[in-house]
Amino acid sequence: MTLTNARTFSIAPMMDWTDRWCRSFHRILSRKALLYTEMIVAEAILHGDRDRHLLIPQGQNPVALQLGGSDPAKLAEAARIAADYGYDEINLNVGCPSDRVQSGTFGACLMRSPQLVAACVSAMKNAVDLPVTVKCRLGVDDQDIETALDDLADACVEQGVDGLWVHARKAWLDGLSPKENRDIPPLDYDRVYRLKQRLGHLFIGINGGIQNLTEASSHLSHVDGVMLGRAAYHQPALLFGVDHGFYGEAAVAEDRHGAVRRMYPIIEQHLQSGGRLNQITRHMIGMFHGVAGARAYRRILSCEAARPSAGIEVVEAALAAVPKSQPDLIHLPEDLAVLA
Repeated sequence: MTLTNARTFSIAPMMDWTDRWCRSFHRILSRKALLYTEMIVAEAILHGDRDRHLLIPQGQNPVALQLGGSDPAKLAEAARIAADYGYDEINLNVGCPSDRVQSGTFGACLMRSPQLVAACVSAMKNAVDLPVTVKCRLGVDDQDIETALDDLADACVEQGVDGLWVHARKAWLDGLSPKENRDIPPLDYDRVYRLKQRLGHLFIGINGGIQNLTEASSHLSHVDGVMLGRAAYHQPALLFGVDHGFYGEAAVAEDRHGAVRRMYPIIEQHLQSGGRLNQITRHMIGMFHGVAGARAYRRILSCEAARPSAGIEVVEAALAAVPKSQPDLIHLPEDLAVLA
């Protein structure tokens, strides 16, 4: 499968969430979706523990690395280092609105500096043979979203960018918290559609506020790819429908209990290396969303998995709280469904 095809459905980069264990769990649920790392600052790769930041577990690809930064030379070197770890794409964060990111002059504030973003794209393109993409907002603060998005896109296209992922909201850097920036600025999907109409040759993907696979499918009439973030994280069983609904492939042949148990070898290895159970199971808490027994499952994983001595037996106890006699349905685009 080509990377272009993989981009049809992606799981968004989410700070403190889409770490390697989260991605391993999501890969169990979908063999095809493009997974993204959480944002990793270029400086951390240049001066930190590279294996901790960049190592990709076997079988997890396709995976895109999202970088944070605004220094073209540092981003180019970070991309060059990351390429050797086997990533399928390098993505530049031009969308994160957090104060910490702004203080480092990267993230959403770069919407005000399209030529600098373009210089970063150019440097990374010259450093690696991988596709280089940008994930951005419609604009920030008082910017006109018509000109701000076009200015950024055109500058990046001039430097050979391989695609743009657009979170279909403005970011308000002055007055809203990062959490509020995920919900309060209104969504404007039509603005992203117009960008695709104008730049028909360029991959354009859409992100922001998409709650389920039916909504995700509807966007593909207007853009090339769709990206789910919080919905996929909080209701990971949605991902059972991705391979069939978006790629025409057979769905993963697992129920929810079985998918959780497929994480056991990864959990055991993590525990043997000194890690804690909840570092992995925190990504699995939403697996039974909407199913009888889900509250008890969540309670056991949230409380018991935090104990220093917690092991697989805690996950088994959580699974035992969810009866398997009444399988529910995951609703897919075009009225398709798989047993979950």
